[in-house]
Amino acid sequence: MPAASERPTPAQPPLPELPHTWRPLGPRIVGAILGVGVLVLFAFAWYSFPPETREKFTAFQIGTLFFLVGLGGSCMYALTRSRGTVRREGLTVVNGYRRHELVWEQIVAVRMPPGAPWVTLDLSDGTTLPVMGIQGSDGARARTAVRQLRALAGGFTH
Repeated sequence: MPAASERPTPAQPPLPELPHTWRPLGPRIVGAILGVGVLVLFAFAWYSFPPETREKFTAFQIGTLFFLVGLGGSCMYALTRSRGTVRREGLTVVNGYRRHELVWEQIVAVRMPPGAPWVTLDLSDGTTLPVMGIQGSDGARARTAVRQLRALAGGFTH
């Protein structure tokens, strides 16, 4: 029987098969719902106008609306495409439209303190890199991903 001072450690989650990709679940769901919602809202608003009102819109005004919808869509797409992919050689981090290729030796620490929006990597050159593909809002799913990433980073660097 273990001594009272010995606390059981949380079970190490099984390591994923490589390559493995982590994507945020919450932003993908929100992006899909908001995207469809905005399109439905705009379509409903447009067709609820009487024909005389729709005829008063200029091509510039309609173009501006399409531009703003496209801008919002591209921002939402950037958030939903964020991911972290582990391979035997290293980690690929995609945050929005930027891609970072890291070898395991570059990763010093994997951090996600309570309340943090996403994982942060401490790199060997003294900089940090967010991994928006593992988001704190995903709860237990994110904690499991952090433990797996720590184990992989520690296992390949030592």
